[in-house]
Amino acid sequence: QVQLVESGGGLVQAGGSLRLSCTASGRTFSDYAMGWFRQAPGKERGFVATIARSDLVTKYADSVKGRFTISRDNAKNTVFLQMNSLKPEDTAVYYCAAADATYFTGPLYPNEYASWGQGTQVTVSS
Repeated sequence: QVQLVESGGGLVQAGGSLRLSCTASGRTFSDYAMGWFRQAPGKERGFVATIARSDLVTKYADSVKGRFTISRDNAKNTVFLQMNSLKPEDTAVYYCAAADATYFTGPLYPNEYASWGQGTQVTVSS
């Protein structure tokens, strides 16, 4: 498995921006499609965005499309989530995840991911 560490969360006002980072270690980073998920209090963990191994294919949840951008730097073993025009409903713990090695493009469901980071809190105030 690959080890993942997220960073970049924090408190921001509505309309603001944050950039999350997730750095991987332990395995060849470019062998894994990567995803971002989030979990708000009392809710299930939900899909945010995913990026293929080669970064050519990305997918987004409808709720973040046009506001969030996922990217990766395979040379630095890091995946990013640029979040713009943040809304209070974006408040959650954000997790990065590495997909099971059988996936080339990123799957959409948590149970298709083999490794998870510890999460980073994002709070958007109104």
